[in-house]
Amino acid sequence: MRYIQNMNIAMFTDAYFPRINGVTISVKSYAEELTKLGHKVCIVCLKYSAEQQKSALFDEEDEDSKSPFQIIRIPSTGIIWSKEDRMVRIDKWHFLKKAMKAFNPDVIHINGEWTVGYLGALYSKKAKLPIVFTFHTLWEDYLANYIYFLPHSSTQKLGRDIVKFYLKRASLIIAPTKRIAKVVHEYGINRDAELLPTGVPSDLVNFKKEQDKRIKNALFKKFPFLKNRKILLYVGRVVKEKNLSFLYDMLERVHKTNPEAALLFVGDGPYLEELKELAEERGIKDSVAFTGYAAREDLIYFYKMSSIFVFPSLTETQGLVTIEAMTVGLPLVAIGAMGTLDVMRGDNGGFMVKNDVDEFSSKVQLLLNDKQLYEAKSKEAKTWAKQWSIETLTPTLVKYYQKAIELKKQENESSQS
Repeated sequence: MRYIQNMNIAMFTDAYFPRINGVTISVKSYAEELTKLGHKVCIVCLKYSAEQQKSALFDEEDEDSKSPFQIIRIPSTGIIWSKEDRMVRIDKWHFLKKAMKAFNPDVIHINGEWTVGYLGALYSKKAKLPIVFTFHTLWEDYLANYIYFLPHSSTQKLGRDIVKFYLKRASLIIAPTKRIAKVVHEYGINRDAELLPTGVPSDLVNFKKEQDKRIKNALFKKFPFLKNRKILLYVGRVVKEKNLSFLYDMLERVHKTNPEAALLFVGDGPYLEELKELAEERGIKDSVAFTGYAAREDLIYFYKMSSIFVFPSLTETQGLVTIEAMTVGLPLVAIGAMGTLDVMRGDNGGFMVKNDVDEFSSKVQLLLNDKQLYEAKSKEAKTWAKQWSIETLTPTLVKYYQKAIELKKQENESSQS
């Protein structure tokens, strides 16, 4: 196998800061670690609107200039059915070609199946470069939440066709979980996907007492009812597909034995206002708080101040936030589906339950009421999370890049003979 010691890696993604989701975190985390290992990385992503940058407290030029790797932002336009997302301006194809020619990549890593990912596929074909494709998102499940005016069968087929476009063109396929790897075969692709979860960077646990004090003071000033409460924490996008109203059902049951429990949602999304209204309608607004967007480096302080991490999502492909919670020793109660199933693999670091509000609530109450059990689960969570260290996982990604380069080389030689 031809070995390139210091590769030029172009990572194409349709989601990047100030847009926050699992793909964003995965791309940035691996880009940082690859750079530390001596590789040259370029992230190709969208240029977001001034309004989006302001709402996320994100100064695009300033933040990008601090990055240890190159960031190329392609001018974009809005999408009617999603306020959070955007799509590239197709007339900027030549802008991308010029930028890629200057960067001279050895491999294209596509992390998004939308318009930026499509440009990555086009460029790789033109330049005869290998594609490494990470199958992050089950679009057959997600599209119905955005293109709600089409029948479910139509959005399901569209979602599958979008992903299959990339699966067929990839020199090497990466799946973050075994479930996603299985879907590759279900889509009729006769190749195995390589497993590689999103790693958690070691700097997640960097803790500064001054910042902890500032965040707590600001939070308790805005939500005084949270002080001295047992905080049940959710971190992530606030969207309907995360099954978040389930947590209201849980809270009402937990309050019967633990009235001091309160819910804290850290994150933003199109479901936020509706979720706030629902809390008021159900008479629990004095036990539910919403921070909105929070910077990634501040998440540790919310994990640290909380009692239990509660995660009701049924469609999570990676389960990244559950890993983060466990990394700092926060026990969790989560529904055992999709990525959560792969991460917890049972009651490791907390309790993995069925999609049943009574079972979920009883496990939350158990952790709140049994100090010895709580301490054991906290210790177990830290130990279990170590296998997702970004430092441990990145060398495997490097091997996958090398393998993709070799496979593409063989393909190019075969086509010429």
